[in-house]
Amino acid sequence: MGDVLMMLLPAIILGGVIWALSTALKPRDSGTSDAEKYQQDLARRSAEHYAEQVRVATAARARLDANTRPSQNEQQQTQQEDNARAARRAQSLTASGHHGHASALGGQLNPQLALQLKTLAGNGHKIEAIKLLRQATQTDLATAKEYVDRL
Repeated sequence: MGDVLMMLLPAIILGGVIWALSTALKPRDSGTSDAEKYQQDLARRSAEHYAEQVRVATAARARLDANTRPSQNEQQQTQQEDNARAARRAQSLTASGHHGHASALGGQLNPQLALQLKTLAGNGHKIEAIKLLRQATQTDLATAKEYVDRL
């Protein structure tokens, strides 16, 4: 029995040393701590809350804009109606004895339209300017051409 013990004792000691080293060198639990989990959850909830606040503010701004500003299509329609009224006034001025649509249109045109016509005519695009003037004011071709030629 002494011989067996002499053989087993070093093997048991060697096994214990190997077990102790493997336990000591084994990587620790790589999971996140409760504090880290809480911080991550807090950051996620904060980001969700911020995104919701942005969505609500954007929707409120859109509702406000829709109630206070007409849409671009409505603005264009209003502008076309104004130009048509101006053209009718110009035609009535001509019918009542004033000379030429072009002089009557000069005082009645939308400043933005007048600038656009002047730019087109100045760049050599007189046909486009005439088309635009006729579309905006419902004038005849000769009057529109005369007006654009005077620009």
